[in-house]
Amino acid sequence: MATAGSGGTGADVRILPSTATLAAAAAREAALVIRDAVFRNGVAHAMFATGNSQLAFVDALVDPSAGVPWSDVVVFHMDEYVGLGPEHPASFQRWIAEQITARAHPRAAHYLDGRADPDQECTRYAGLLALQPLDLCCLGIGENGHLAFNDPGVADFDDTLDVKVIELDPACRAQQVGEGHFATDADVPKLAMTVTVPALLRAARVLAIVPEGRKAEPVRAALFGPIDTSCPASILQRTPHATVFLDPDSATLLPHAG
Repeated sequence: MATAGSGGTGADVRILPSTATLAAAAAREAALVIRDAVFRNGVAHAMFATGNSQLAFVDALVDPSAGVPWSDVVVFHMDEYVGLGPEHPASFQRWIAEQITARAHPRAAHYLDGRADPDQECTRYAGLLALQPLDLCCLGIGENGHLAFNDPGVADFDDTLDVKVIELDPACRAQQVGEGHFATDADVPKLAMTVTVPALLRAARVLAIVPEGRKAEPVRAALFGPIDTSCPASILQRTPHATVFLDPDSATLLPHAG
Protein backbone atom coordinates (compact mmCIF):
# COMPACT_ATOMS: atom_id res chain seq x y z
CA MET A 1 0.00 0.00 0.00
CA ALA A 2 1.31 3.43 -0.95
CA THR A 3 0.42 6.52 1.02
CA ALA A 4 0.40 10.05 -0.32
CA GLY A 5 -0.18 13.27 1.54
CA SER A 6 -2.80 15.69 0.31
CA GLY A 7 -2.08 19.21 -0.85
CA GLY A 8 -2.64 20.56 2.65
CA THR A 9 -2.66 19.24 6.21
CA GLY A 10 -6.01 17.55 5.94
CA ALA A 11 -7.13 14.09 4.90
CA ASP A 12 -4.81 11.12 4.97
CA VAL A 13 -4.56 9.55 1.50
CA ARG A 14 -4.08 5.83 1.00
CA ILE A 15 -3.39 4.32 -2.42
CA LEU A 16 -4.19 0.61 -2.56
CA PRO A 17 -3.01 -1.88 -5.21
CA SER A 18 -6.49 -2.64 -6.58
CA THR A 19 -10.18 -1.85 -6.19
CA ALA A 20 -10.59 -5.05 -4.16
CA THR A 21 -7.84 -4.13 -1.70
CA LEU A 22 -9.20 -0.58 -1.49
CA ALA A 23 -12.64 -1.94 -0.59
CA ALA A 24 -11.18 -4.31 2.00
CA ALA A 25 -9.03 -1.61 3.62
CA ALA A 26 -11.90 0.90 3.78
CA ALA A 27 -14.23 -1.75 5.19
CA ARG A 28 -11.71 -2.63 7.91
CA GLU A 29 -11.44 1.03 8.90
CA ALA A 30 -15.20 1.56 8.83
CA ALA A 31 -15.78 -1.55 10.93
CA LEU A 32 -13.22 -0.35 13.48
CA VAL A 33 -14.94 3.03 13.79
CA ILE A 34 -18.35 1.38 14.16
CA ARG A 35 -17.17 -1.11 16.79
CA ASP A 36 -15.51 1.67 18.77
CA ALA A 37 -18.70 3.78 18.73
CA VAL A 38 -20.78 0.82 19.84
CA PHE A 39 -18.31 0.05 22.63
CA ARG A 40 -18.41 3.65 23.87
CA ASN A 41 -22.07 4.50 23.34
CA GLY A 42 -23.99 1.30 22.70
CA VAL A 43 -24.89 2.44 19.20
CA ALA A 44 -23.15 3.73 16.06
CA HIS A 45 -24.62 6.24 13.61
CA ALA A 46 -23.22 5.82 10.10
CA MET A 47 -23.96 7.57 6.81
CA PHE A 48 -23.25 5.96 3.46
CA ALA A 49 -22.90 7.17 -0.11
CA THR A 50 -24.58 5.22 -2.88
CA GLY A 51 -23.65 4.45 -6.47
CA ASN A 52 -21.52 2.06 -8.48
CA SER A 53 -18.22 3.19 -6.96
CA GLN A 54 -19.38 2.11 -3.49
CA LEU A 55 -20.46 -1.44 -4.32
CA ALA A 56 -17.20 -3.27 -3.61
CA PHE A 57 -16.75 -1.40 -0.33
CA VAL A 58 -20.28 -2.14 0.83
CA ASP A 59 -19.93 -5.80 -0.18
CA ALA A 60 -16.86 -6.03 2.06
CA LEU A 61 -18.52 -4.17 4.93
CA VAL A 62 -21.69 -6.28 5.06
CA ASP A 63 -19.75 -9.54 4.84
CA PRO A 64 -19.91 -11.28 8.24
CA SER A 65 -16.11 -11.50 8.26
CA ALA A 66 -15.97 -7.69 8.70
CA GLY A 67 -17.28 -8.10 12.22
CA VAL A 68 -19.67 -5.15 12.14
CA PRO A 69 -22.26 -5.26 14.97
CA TRP A 70 -25.08 -4.23 12.64
CA SER A 71 -27.81 -4.71 15.25
CA ASP A 72 -26.28 -1.69 17.02
CA VAL A 73 -25.92 0.49 13.90
CA VAL A 74 -28.28 3.22 12.71
CA VAL A 75 -27.88 3.90 8.98
CA PHE A 76 -28.37 7.17 7.10
CA HIS A 77 -27.88 8.08 3.46
CA MET A 78 -26.90 11.45 2.08
CA ASP A 79 -29.05 12.41 -0.89
CA GLU A 80 -32.15 11.64 -2.92
CA TYR A 81 -33.85 12.84 -6.10
CA VAL A 82 -36.94 14.98 -5.60
CA GLY A 83 -39.96 13.12 -6.94
CA LEU A 84 -38.51 9.60 -6.93
CA GLY A 85 -39.83 6.86 -4.66
CA PRO A 86 -38.07 3.65 -3.64
CA GLU A 87 -39.74 1.75 -6.46
CA HIS A 88 -37.57 3.63 -9.00
CA PRO A 89 -34.33 1.81 -9.93
CA ALA A 90 -32.30 5.02 -9.46
CA SER A 91 -33.63 5.81 -5.98
CA PHE A 92 -30.87 6.09 -3.40
CA GLN A 93 -33.32 4.99 -0.71
CA ARG A 94 -33.75 1.80 -2.72
CA TRP A 95 -29.95 1.42 -3.08
CA ILE A 96 -29.41 1.63 0.68
CA ALA A 97 -32.34 -0.70 1.36
CA GLU A 98 -31.08 -3.33 -1.08
CA GLN A 99 -27.32 -3.06 -0.56
CA ILE A 100 -27.20 -2.50 3.20
CA THR A 101 -30.49 -2.81 5.07
CA ALA A 102 -31.74 -6.05 3.54
CA ARG A 103 -28.32 -7.69 3.80
CA ALA A 104 -27.00 -6.43 7.14
CA HIS A 105 -30.22 -5.77 9.11
CA PRO A 106 -29.11 -2.67 11.05
CA ARG A 107 -30.97 -1.47 14.13
CA ALA A 108 -32.61 1.25 12.04
CA ALA A 109 -32.27 2.99 8.68
CA HIS A 110 -33.37 6.58 8.10
CA TYR A 111 -34.25 7.43 4.51
CA LEU A 112 -34.75 10.68 2.65
CA ASP A 113 -38.18 10.34 1.00
CA GLY A 114 -38.10 11.73 -2.54
CA ARG A 115 -41.91 11.76 -2.70
CA ALA A 116 -42.33 14.05 0.31
CA ASP A 117 -42.49 17.83 0.25
CA PRO A 118 -38.76 18.53 -0.23
CA ASP A 119 -38.44 21.47 2.15
CA GLN A 120 -40.31 19.67 4.91
CA GLU A 121 -38.31 16.49 4.28
CA CYS A 122 -35.02 18.37 4.54
CA THR A 123 -36.13 19.83 7.87
CA ARG A 124 -37.21 16.40 9.14
CA TYR A 125 -33.94 14.73 8.14
CA ALA A 126 -31.85 17.54 9.61
CA GLY A 127 -33.68 16.98 12.88
CA LEU A 128 -32.77 13.29 12.85
CA LEU A 129 -29.11 14.15 12.27
CA ALA A 130 -29.16 16.65 15.13
CA LEU A 131 -30.55 14.03 17.49
CA GLN A 132 -28.21 11.26 16.29
CA PRO A 133 -24.76 12.74 15.53
CA LEU A 134 -22.75 10.75 13.02
CA ASP A 135 -19.86 8.61 14.16
CA LEU A 136 -18.97 7.73 10.58
CA CYS A 137 -19.58 9.20 7.12
CA CYS A 138 -18.55 7.07 4.13
CA LEU A 139 -18.67 9.20 1.01
CA GLY A 140 -17.43 9.28 -2.57
CA ILE A 141 -16.18 12.01 -4.87
CA GLY A 142 -18.23 12.76 -7.96
CA GLU A 143 -16.89 13.26 -11.47
CA ASN A 144 -17.48 16.99 -10.99
CA GLY A 145 -15.84 16.92 -7.57
CA HIS A 146 -19.09 16.89 -5.65
CA LEU A 147 -19.65 15.46 -2.17
CA ALA A 148 -23.14 13.96 -1.99
CA PHE A 149 -25.12 16.27 -4.32
CA ASN A 150 -23.18 19.37 -3.29
CA ASP A 151 -22.19 20.25 -6.85
CA PRO A 152 -19.99 23.19 -7.84
CA GLY A 153 -22.22 26.22 -7.74
CA VAL A 154 -24.43 25.01 -4.88
CA ALA A 155 -21.78 23.68 -2.47
CA ASP A 156 -21.17 25.92 0.54
CA PHE A 157 -18.37 25.12 2.96
CA ASP A 158 -20.11 27.27 5.60
CA ASP A 159 -23.68 26.19 4.87
CA THR A 160 -26.07 27.08 7.67
CA LEU A 161 -28.39 24.24 6.63
CA ASP A 162 -27.69 20.56 7.27
CA VAL A 163 -29.98 19.29 4.49
CA LYS A 164 -31.18 21.32 1.52
CA VAL A 165 -32.80 21.19 -1.92
CA ILE A 166 -30.44 21.75 -4.83
CA GLU A 167 -30.55 21.83 -8.63
CA LEU A 168 -28.26 19.22 -10.20
CA ASP A 169 -25.60 20.61 -12.52
CA PRO A 170 -25.07 19.24 -16.06
CA ALA A 171 -21.94 17.23 -15.18
CA CYS A 172 -23.69 15.56 -12.28
CA ARG A 173 -26.69 14.71 -14.46
CA ALA A 174 -24.35 13.26 -17.10
CA GLN A 175 -22.70 11.06 -14.47
CA GLN A 176 -26.06 9.61 -13.48
CA VAL A 177 -26.72 8.69 -17.11
CA GLY A 178 -23.20 7.33 -17.58
CA GLU A 179 -23.57 5.03 -14.57
CA GLY A 180 -26.73 3.59 -16.09
CA HIS A 181 -29.21 5.00 -13.59
CA PHE A 182 -31.18 6.88 -16.29
CA ALA A 183 -31.54 6.37 -20.03
CA THR A 184 -31.09 10.04 -21.02
CA ASP A 185 -30.31 13.40 -19.45
CA ALA A 186 -33.97 14.33 -19.79
CA ASP A 187 -34.89 11.47 -17.47
CA VAL A 188 -32.73 12.74 -14.60
CA PRO A 189 -34.71 14.80 -12.07
CA LYS A 190 -33.63 18.41 -11.97
CA LEU A 191 -33.86 18.71 -8.19
CA ALA A 192 -32.46 16.66 -5.34
CA MET A 193 -32.13 16.82 -1.58
CA THR A 194 -28.65 16.58 -0.10
CA VAL A 195 -26.90 16.58 3.22
CA THR A 196 -24.64 19.65 3.09
CA VAL A 197 -20.85 19.76 3.27
CA PRO A 198 -20.61 20.90 6.93
CA ALA A 199 -23.07 18.21 8.01
CA LEU A 200 -21.17 15.49 6.14
CA LEU A 201 -17.83 16.51 7.62
CA ARG A 202 -19.25 16.91 11.11
CA ALA A 203 -19.09 13.13 11.45
CA ALA A 204 -16.45 12.06 13.95
CA ARG A 205 -14.72 10.06 11.19
CA VAL A 206 -14.94 10.53 7.42
CA LEU A 207 -13.90 7.92 4.87
CA ALA A 208 -13.83 8.76 1.16
CA ILE A 209 -14.00 5.63 -1.00
CA VAL A 210 -12.91 6.64 -4.50
CA PRO A 211 -11.96 3.95 -7.03
CA GLU A 212 -11.96 4.08 -10.88
CA GLY A 213 -10.13 6.08 -13.52
CA ARG A 214 -13.08 8.37 -14.21
CA LYS A 215 -12.42 9.87 -10.77
CA ALA A 216 -8.72 10.61 -11.42
CA GLU A 217 -9.16 14.27 -12.38
CA PRO A 218 -11.56 15.19 -9.57
CA VAL A 219 -9.26 13.36 -7.11
CA ARG A 220 -6.28 15.41 -8.33
CA ALA A 221 -8.29 18.63 -8.06
CA ALA A 222 -9.64 17.69 -4.64
CA LEU A 223 -6.27 16.84 -3.10
CA PHE A 224 -3.86 19.17 -4.89
CA GLY A 225 -5.95 21.98 -6.33
CA PRO A 226 -7.20 25.12 -4.62
CA ILE A 227 -9.66 24.72 -1.78
CA ASP A 228 -12.71 26.10 -3.50
CA THR A 229 -16.31 25.16 -4.17
CA SER A 230 -15.45 24.77 -7.87
CA CYS A 231 -14.29 21.36 -6.59
CA PRO A 232 -16.32 20.76 -3.45
CA ALA A 233 -14.22 17.73 -2.44
CA SER A 234 -11.22 20.05 -2.05
CA ILE A 235 -12.51 20.76 1.46
CA LEU A 236 -10.99 17.39 2.37
CA GLN A 237 -7.66 19.23 2.44
CA ARG A 238 -8.99 20.87 5.63
CA THR A 239 -10.45 17.69 7.12
CA PRO A 240 -7.84 15.95 9.31
CA HIS A 241 -10.33 13.34 10.53
CA ALA A 242 -10.81 12.06 6.96
CA THR A 243 -9.08 9.28 5.06
CA VAL A 244 -9.26 9.01 1.27
CA PHE A 245 -8.97 5.50 -0.18
CA LEU A 246 -7.79 5.33 -3.81
CA ASP A 247 -6.85 2.62 -6.28
CA PRO A 248 -4.13 3.00 -8.97
CA ASP A 249 -6.65 4.25 -11.53
CA SER A 250 -8.16 7.00 -9.39
CA ALA A 251 -4.70 8.00 -8.12
CA THR A 252 -3.00 8.11 -11.50
CA LEU A 253 -2.84 11.92 -11.71
CA LEU A 254 -1.52 12.51 -8.20
CA PRO A 255 2.00 14.01 -8.09
CA HIS A 256 3.37 11.38 -5.71
CA ALA A 257 1.47 8.35 -7.03
CA GLY A 258 3.22 5.38 -8.54
